[in-house]
Amino acid sequence: MIQHHLDDDMLQQYAAGTLAEGWGVAVATHLALCPTCRSALSVLESVGGYFIDNETFDNTDVSKSWESLREKIDAGRIDKVVPIKKRLSSDRTYPEPLRTYIEAAGGLKWRQLGRGAAQMMIPTRDETTTVRLLKIPAGQPVPEHSHRGVELTLVLDGSFSDEVSTFARGDVEMADDSLMHQPKADADKDCICLAVTEAPLRFKSRFLRLIQPLLGI
Repeated sequence: MIQHHLDDDMLQQYAAGTLAEGWGVAVATHLALCPTCRSALSVLESVGGYFIDNETFDNTDVSKSWESLREKIDAGRIDKVVPIKKRLSSDRTYPEPLRTYIEAAGGLKWRQLGRGAAQMMIPTRDETTTVRLLKIPAGQPVPEHSHRGVELTLVLDGSFSDEVSTFARGDVEMADDSLMHQPKADADKDCICLAVTEAPLRFKSRFLRLIQPLLGI
Protein backbone atom coordinates (compact mmCIF):
# COMPACT_ATOMS: atom_id res chain seq x y z
CA MET A 1 0.00 0.00 0.00
CA ILE A 2 1.51 3.30 -1.10
CA GLN A 3 1.48 5.81 1.76
CA HIS A 4 3.38 8.81 0.37
CA HIS A 5 2.00 10.42 -2.78
CA LEU A 6 2.76 13.28 -5.17
CA ASP A 7 1.62 16.71 -4.01
CA ASP A 8 -1.26 18.47 -5.76
CA ASP A 9 0.94 21.14 -7.30
CA MET A 10 3.12 18.60 -9.12
CA LEU A 11 0.10 16.67 -10.35
CA GLN A 12 -1.48 19.91 -11.62
CA GLN A 13 1.68 20.81 -13.52
CA TYR A 14 1.84 17.30 -14.98
CA ALA A 15 -1.80 17.50 -16.07
CA ALA A 16 -1.11 20.88 -17.69
CA GLY A 17 1.98 19.55 -19.48
CA THR A 18 4.24 22.16 -17.87
CA LEU A 19 6.60 19.91 -15.89
CA ALA A 20 10.23 19.68 -16.99
CA GLU A 21 11.15 16.27 -18.41
CA GLY A 22 13.12 15.12 -15.38
CA TRP A 23 10.21 15.65 -13.00
CA GLY A 24 7.83 14.21 -15.61
CA VAL A 25 9.74 10.92 -15.75
CA ALA A 26 9.43 10.52 -11.97
CA VAL A 27 5.76 11.53 -11.91
CA ALA A 28 4.82 9.17 -14.76
CA THR A 29 6.73 6.30 -13.12
CA HIS A 30 4.94 6.90 -9.83
CA LEU A 31 1.61 7.03 -11.65
CA ALA A 32 2.35 3.63 -13.16
CA LEU A 33 2.51 2.27 -9.60
CA CYS A 34 -0.13 4.36 -7.80
CA PRO A 35 -3.89 4.05 -8.56
CA THR A 36 -4.64 6.83 -6.04
CA CYS A 37 -2.61 9.42 -7.92
CA ARG A 38 -3.89 8.15 -11.27
CA SER A 39 -7.43 8.85 -10.04
CA ALA A 40 -6.42 12.32 -8.84
CA LEU A 41 -4.79 13.04 -12.21
CA SER A 42 -7.94 11.96 -14.03
CA VAL A 43 -9.98 14.46 -12.03
CA LEU A 44 -7.51 17.27 -12.75
CA GLU A 45 -7.50 16.48 -16.47
CA SER A 46 -11.31 16.43 -16.52
CA VAL A 47 -11.53 19.78 -14.76
CA GLY A 48 -8.94 21.29 -17.08
CA GLY A 49 -10.73 19.94 -20.11
CA TYR A 50 -14.01 21.41 -18.89
CA PHE A 51 -12.54 24.88 -18.52
CA ILE A 52 -10.84 24.71 -21.90
CA ASP A 53 -13.95 23.45 -23.67
CA ASN A 54 -16.27 26.01 -22.06
CA GLU A 55 -13.87 28.97 -21.85
CA THR A 56 -15.14 29.71 -18.34
CA PHE A 57 -12.18 31.86 -17.35
CA ASP A 58 -12.19 34.70 -14.86
CA ASN A 59 -9.44 37.03 -13.69
CA THR A 60 -7.72 34.57 -11.37
CA ASP A 61 -4.23 33.12 -11.84
CA VAL A 62 -5.76 29.68 -12.30
CA SER A 63 -7.91 30.76 -15.21
CA LYS A 64 -4.97 32.52 -16.85
CA SER A 65 -2.95 29.34 -16.52
CA TRP A 66 -5.61 27.29 -18.31
CA GLU A 67 -5.98 29.95 -21.00
CA SER A 68 -2.24 29.84 -21.61
CA LEU A 69 -2.41 26.05 -21.80
CA ARG A 70 -5.16 26.19 -24.43
CA GLU A 71 -3.16 28.63 -26.54
CA LYS A 72 -0.15 26.32 -26.47
CA ILE A 73 -2.26 23.34 -27.49
CA ASP A 74 -3.84 25.26 -30.36
CA ALA A 75 -0.42 26.40 -31.54
CA GLY A 76 1.06 22.90 -31.28
CA ARG A 77 3.78 24.15 -28.93
CA ILE A 78 3.09 22.02 -25.86
CA ASP A 79 5.32 19.05 -25.09
CA LYS A 80 3.71 15.63 -25.08
CA VAL A 81 3.12 14.13 -21.65
CA VAL A 82 5.29 11.05 -21.04
CA PRO A 83 2.95 8.10 -21.72
CA ILE A 84 2.06 5.59 -19.05
CA LYS A 85 2.25 2.10 -20.54
CA LYS A 86 0.92 -1.11 -19.08
CA ARG A 87 3.55 -2.80 -16.94
CA LEU A 88 4.66 -6.28 -17.92
CA SER A 89 5.85 -8.91 -15.46
CA SER A 90 9.45 -8.25 -16.55
CA ASP A 91 9.01 -4.59 -15.57
CA ARG A 92 8.53 -5.40 -11.87
CA THR A 93 11.23 -3.04 -10.64
CA TYR A 94 11.39 -0.53 -13.49
CA PRO A 95 7.93 0.29 -14.88
CA GLU A 96 7.33 2.42 -17.92
CA PRO A 97 8.26 5.06 -18.84
CA LEU A 98 11.44 4.57 -16.79
CA ARG A 99 12.19 1.26 -18.47
CA THR A 100 12.35 2.95 -21.88
CA TYR A 101 14.78 5.57 -20.56
CA ILE A 102 17.01 2.83 -19.14
CA GLU A 103 16.96 0.91 -22.41
CA ALA A 104 17.76 4.10 -24.36
CA ALA A 105 20.83 4.53 -22.12
CA GLY A 106 22.05 1.03 -23.05
CA GLY A 107 20.51 -0.90 -20.15
CA LEU A 108 21.32 -0.93 -16.46
CA LYS A 109 24.89 0.25 -15.85
CA TRP A 110 25.59 0.76 -12.17
CA ARG A 111 28.52 2.96 -11.13
CA GLN A 112 29.91 2.19 -7.68
CA LEU A 113 29.88 5.04 -5.17
CA GLY A 114 31.55 3.17 -2.28
CA ARG A 115 30.39 0.96 0.60
CA GLY A 116 28.21 -1.01 -1.78
CA ALA A 117 26.12 1.97 -2.94
CA ALA A 118 25.77 2.59 -6.67
CA GLN A 119 24.08 4.94 -9.09
CA MET A 120 23.10 5.13 -12.75
CA MET A 121 22.52 8.44 -14.51
CA ILE A 122 19.35 8.58 -16.63
CA PRO A 123 19.91 10.83 -19.66
CA THR A 124 17.17 13.33 -20.55
CA ARG A 125 16.98 16.47 -22.66
CA ASP A 126 16.16 18.47 -19.53
CA GLU A 127 19.04 20.70 -18.40
CA THR A 128 17.24 21.89 -15.25
CA THR A 129 17.23 18.54 -13.43
CA THR A 130 19.42 15.50 -12.83
CA VAL A 131 17.79 12.07 -12.96
CA ARG A 132 19.47 8.99 -11.52
CA LEU A 133 18.86 5.53 -10.12
CA LEU A 134 20.32 4.88 -6.67
CA LYS A 135 21.02 1.51 -5.06
CA ILE A 136 21.49 1.48 -1.28
CA PRO A 137 22.67 -1.82 0.26
CA ALA A 138 20.36 -3.43 2.81
CA GLY A 139 20.84 -1.97 6.27
CA GLN A 140 23.22 0.75 5.05
CA PRO A 141 22.67 4.52 5.38
CA VAL A 142 23.53 7.16 2.82
CA PRO A 143 25.63 10.07 4.10
CA GLU A 144 23.74 12.70 6.06
CA HIS A 145 22.79 15.57 3.79
CA SER A 146 20.47 18.46 3.03
CA HIS A 147 19.57 19.96 -0.34
CA ARG A 148 20.30 23.02 -2.43
CA GLY A 149 16.96 22.66 -4.16
CA VAL A 150 14.08 20.22 -4.41
CA GLU A 151 14.72 16.47 -4.48
CA LEU A 152 12.09 13.89 -5.42
CA THR A 153 12.85 10.30 -4.43
CA LEU A 154 10.64 7.46 -5.66
CA VAL A 155 11.19 3.98 -4.20
CA LEU A 156 11.21 1.24 -6.84
CA ASP A 157 12.27 -1.74 -4.73
CA GLY A 158 12.96 -2.38 -1.07
CA SER A 159 12.44 0.47 1.40
CA PHE A 160 14.28 3.11 3.40
CA SER A 161 13.66 5.08 6.57
CA ASP A 162 14.77 8.55 7.59
CA GLU A 163 13.88 11.31 10.03
CA VAL A 164 10.54 11.82 8.24
CA SER A 165 9.07 8.33 7.77
CA THR A 166 9.52 4.93 6.14
CA PHE A 167 9.21 4.79 2.35
CA ALA A 168 8.49 1.58 0.40
CA ARG A 169 7.85 0.70 -3.25
CA GLY A 170 5.83 3.44 -4.96
CA ASP A 171 6.28 5.95 -2.13
CA VAL A 172 7.53 9.46 -2.91
CA GLU A 173 9.59 11.69 -0.64
CA MET A 174 9.89 15.38 -1.48
CA ALA A 175 12.78 17.15 0.24
CA ASP A 176 14.24 20.66 0.14
CA ASP A 177 16.84 22.76 1.98
CA SER A 178 14.76 22.66 5.18
CA LEU A 179 15.42 18.92 5.66
CA MET A 180 18.67 17.42 6.93
CA HIS A 181 18.33 13.64 6.83
CA GLN A 182 20.17 10.34 6.56
CA PRO A 183 18.08 7.77 4.68
CA LYS A 184 18.89 4.17 5.60
CA ALA A 185 17.88 1.12 3.59
CA ASP A 186 15.85 -1.30 5.66
CA ALA A 187 17.66 -4.47 6.67
CA ASP A 188 15.82 -7.08 4.61
CA LYS A 189 16.62 -5.88 1.08
CA ASP A 190 18.65 -3.46 -1.03
CA CYS A 191 16.73 -0.28 -1.76
CA ILE A 192 16.52 0.99 -5.35
CA CYS A 193 15.22 4.51 -5.90
CA LEU A 194 14.67 6.97 -8.70
CA ALA A 195 15.92 10.40 -7.63
CA VAL A 196 15.39 13.72 -9.38
CA THR A 197 17.25 16.82 -8.17
CA GLU A 198 17.53 20.38 -9.38
CA ALA A 199 20.87 21.02 -7.66
CA PRO A 200 23.69 19.00 -6.02
CA LEU A 201 23.14 17.67 -2.51
CA ARG A 202 24.60 19.48 0.50
CA PHE A 203 26.57 16.87 2.46
CA LYS A 204 27.25 17.39 6.13
CA SER A 205 30.66 15.67 5.88
CA ARG A 206 33.48 17.98 4.79
CA PHE A 207 35.29 15.06 3.14
CA LEU A 208 32.27 14.20 1.00
CA ARG A 209 31.92 17.82 -0.01
CA LEU A 210 35.51 17.73 -1.27
CA ILE A 211 35.02 14.61 -3.41
CA GLN A 212 31.45 15.45 -4.43
CA PRO A 213 32.44 16.51 -7.99
CA LEU A 214 33.96 13.06 -8.51
CA LEU A 215 30.81 11.33 -7.28
CA GLY A 216 28.54 13.44 -9.43
CA ILE A 217 25.83 13.65 -6.82
